[in-house]
Amino acid sequence: MDKKESAPYEMITYSSQDVMETASEVVRDRDEADLAAFGKRQQLERQFGFFSIVGLACTLMGTWEGLFTTFTLGLSNGGPAGLVYGFIICWIGTLGLFCSLAEMASAVPLAGGQYSMVWEYAPPRSRRFLSYLTGWFTCLGWQAATASSAYLAGTIIQGLIVLNNGTYRPQRWQGTLLLYAIILFGGTFNTLLIRQLPSLEGLILIIHICGFFGIIIPLVCTASHGSAKDVFTHFVNSGEWSSQGLAFFVGIPTGVYSFLGADSACHMAEEIPNATAVVPRVMIATTLLNGVLGFAALMAILFCAGDIDKALHSPTGYPFVEIFHQATNSIGGTTAMVCVFVVLGICATIGLITTASRMTWAFARDNGLPGSQWLGQVDPTSALPLYSIVVTLISSLLLALINIASTTAFNAIISLSVASVLASYMVPIACILRRRIAREYIRFGPWQLGRFGILANIVGLVYAAIAFFFSFWPPTRKVDAKSMNWACLVWGSAMLFCSFWYLLRARKCYRGPIREL
Repeated sequence: MDKKESAPYEMITYSSQDVMETASEVVRDRDEADLAAFGKRQQLERQFGFFSIVGLACTLMGTWEGLFTTFTLGLSNGGPAGLVYGFIICWIGTLGLFCSLAEMASAVPLAGGQYSMVWEYAPPRSRRFLSYLTGWFTCLGWQAATASSAYLAGTIIQGLIVLNNGTYRPQRWQGTLLLYAIILFGGTFNTLLIRQLPSLEGLILIIHICGFFGIIIPLVCTASHGSAKDVFTHFVNSGEWSSQGLAFFVGIPTGVYSFLGADSACHMAEEIPNATAVVPRVMIATTLLNGVLGFAALMAILFCAGDIDKALHSPTGYPFVEIFHQATNSIGGTTAMVCVFVVLGICATIGLITTASRMTWAFARDNGLPGSQWLGQVDPTSALPLYSIVVTLISSLLLALINIASTTAFNAIISLSVASVLASYMVPIACILRRRIAREYIRFGPWQLGRFGILANIVGLVYAAIAFFFSFWPPTRKVDAKSMNWACLVWGSAMLFCSFWYLLRARKCYRGPIREL
């Protein structure tokens, strides 16, 4: 009897490219399923990876860069010791804040970010109004921040011109034109060069880290150093407040300003593969990395400040420029160091335009804004929310016109960003904390805080409430029209308008995130 030979097994081989394509398809299907769970369809391209979004978020947060440009408020109210301990408090509070938001972002991976979270976790009776207000908080905050970043970069350029040409007298209209150039440059990257934006954001992350060492090393090596006693034990109350403790809290916004912006990853969620896992990691990584760099930068500033009175009265308008000049005793060296801030400021503006336009598009998609039928559209050819990008650019250009008439008025309007963003953090955290305490159902994503959730929520909420309250305080007890902090008036007026619009129109058309499927 003949024996039949069994057919040999065939070995099937897969190339690494096949494996990667299969994994990409799995992730893509999961991302689309996550959107479908909220009734949304995929409209934007998911082209931003982990490192490109970390680059975007780190630059928008700009902790070490922000400390150099804003440390004078904390120095006058709190002093060197106040800056040190205030920074530590802000870092801990920010970790609680963004851990809380990261957990919700993992469960609600929508570009709307905070207002979508509020809709998910707020009580049914109040979630429509609360999510509507939170959407406005977030939109206004990011739009104002976009103009603020471009203005900062433009005026630093003017300071560099003053440093190199003592006869130059900066004019407000010139600063406005520089702002225009930076905004239009950022708009170009967000439209015509959008395919290169993810690669650019990865490069920006490298500049953010390498630029830090490019600033700190020459500053520490060339400047004369103060004593540890002066840095860690010397408190200041130049604002003439009733107590040193109050002065400390008036100066704490210096640290607060330097830690805002990691929620930008939330608003890019619909353009990130595997967003439910990547977005939370980006927010935490950004806070940790920027916290380390920021603390090191703060130590360098305080130990190497030199003649601080001369720095505060620098003709460049920025004390850190004079500090660099005192340390290096070189105009060329100082110019090179300050150019790092200009480059990063321009890069931050590019990312801010991206984030602000996505937030505007997401809120308009759910009928939260006037003109939502246009702002909520996505161009089918480019897969971009072009109308929202254009409105973001025009908003910054129009705000800049105010600077020509009055820098005080312009600063009052852009100060809206801090209070608005902080308010947008507080509402969703308060909502999920209420659910935790009441032991109600909570939707979770793959990234969870577990038993540390209540602690993170309380820390983040208390910190945000304190920061929000003191963001409205002026730098001194005795104020005039120029030194007054007009943020309270501007923010209050904006909220009155939002509430009025809700009663007049939005309550009829805004019904929370719309289910498109």
